[in-house]
Amino acid sequence: MKTRESCALVLAAILLCCAPVAFGQRRQPGQPPSETPAQQAQGEPAKKPAPPPEDKASKTQHTVRIGGQEIKYTATAGTMVLKTEEGQPKASIFYIAYTKDDVADRGQRPVCFTFNGGPGSSSVWLHLGAFGPRRVEMGDVGNLAAPPWKLVDNESSLLDVTDLVFIDPVTTGYSRPAPGEQPGQFHGLREDTEWVGEFIRLWATRNERWLSPKFLAGESYGTTRAAALSGYLQQRYGMYLNGVVLISTILNFQTARFDVGNDAPYLLYLPTYTATAWYHKKLPQDLQGDLQKALKEAREFAAGDYAQALGRGSKLAPPERAKIVQQLARLTGLSPAFIEEANLRIQIQRFCKELLRGERRTVGRLDSRFKGIDGDAAGERPDYDPSMAAITGPYTATLNDYVRRVLKFESDVPYEILTSRVQPWSYAQFEGRYVNVAETLRSAMTQNPDLRVFVGNGYYDLATPFHATEYTFDHLGLDPALQSHVSMAYYEAGHMMYIHMPSLANLKKDVAAFIQSTTKR
Repeated sequence: MKTRESCALVLAAILLCCAPVAFGQRRQPGQPPSETPAQQAQGEPAKKPAPPPEDKASKTQHTVRIGGQEIKYTATAGTMVLKTEEGQPKASIFYIAYTKDDVADRGQRPVCFTFNGGPGSSSVWLHLGAFGPRRVEMGDVGNLAAPPWKLVDNESSLLDVTDLVFIDPVTTGYSRPAPGEQPGQFHGLREDTEWVGEFIRLWATRNERWLSPKFLAGESYGTTRAAALSGYLQQRYGMYLNGVVLISTILNFQTARFDVGNDAPYLLYLPTYTATAWYHKKLPQDLQGDLQKALKEAREFAAGDYAQALGRGSKLAPPERAKIVQQLARLTGLSPAFIEEANLRIQIQRFCKELLRGERRTVGRLDSRFKGIDGDAAGERPDYDPSMAAITGPYTATLNDYVRRVLKFESDVPYEILTSRVQPWSYAQFEGRYVNVAETLRSAMTQNPDLRVFVGNGYYDLATPFHATEYTFDHLGLDPALQSHVSMAYYEAGHMMYIHMPSLANLKKDVAAFIQSTTKR
């Protein structure tokens, strides 16, 4: 806090020194600055204020073949200006919507509002990787395509069962604050929920979709947003959802924060360490032949002997400690010496660096199937995430080409795929405690007993490990009558499991079945 306050004071001092108005004068919001003496002397006009943003949209018609069926659809790429009730522009939200043509009653046609996470990510990943009618053809581990990349028809798109609206939150994609508006008012859990919620309300209103079955689909931090929105839309606008699709879930941040005194992540990451070691053939022979057997043992050990051992702390007797070390080595592929030196607690970055150290390789965080090469093999953490490096180029290039050339939406501002410009991100309502929106989701499901939740997990996801998600839902506190309203599926890939073609096909089958079963009750 002291560092942040100091930076704020320095910035304020700089702004005061550089202000174009005289000391003691105040300029009203929206009022252009006065001319400087230099401008007056040279006859230069003062800069005019930026014009207010406007709604704009490009509509194009397309076809795609899904499951042997030809789907005709309209793609709308555009910006929607969000305003106060008094009409003041606050932000311009970029979105891409796909709506199936020749639908007699749109009130019966589902619509799914979709976004990714970060915070600071555009919706490009679920859009061009999983659910949209076009997808990136980039290959997978061991067979990655070289640039230039291309888009192909996505036979696993959800467009055959639901319309799709991909949303870029403020400062991501082409979405920006209105001129004169401070970006920070959009960059926080509460703020982001409210403005994305306002976009959903306005889009549903303008497109006459209030009676349509409505779904949210989020990935990573997008699942945090989706859980928060499930309660906000219900309480603020009376908009009740039919379903929420969570891909690579993080609702309770305690499950993923390797803080001193917080042993939960060490327990909950263990099964993903086991899956990763299995993939890279680092487990003993009796486990290496069967992934599910290995995961069962890892889950049971994490909930049993390992949890008890960490709970005992320094009171753990040496013989018991030695047994824990050996079992951890068996389930992680790491050496007993390393585990002993780590005090039985394996932090994610250390694991990514250590597992393949003997090969001078690292494993990915988003997808631990990927291998990286560091400049310094002796370091404690990887130089970069090889799984992130593998997907950034293909998705960035194809999105920028697709929006302008195919969807005919023109903008010269950079499309922010994944930006740090949203930082610092505010979690003010959770100050002094871990962020946990699981209770919001539980409350929404309780008050709207028709709300269903689908959860997709990647076995090789070290960003949002599947056992942490299982733990979160096991502790959700749902009434027994509602527990069947949550369904889970697992895929042999990572955080973005859809880059693995068999997992993409299974994800489509699972989510389509979820949407259809939810709307046919």
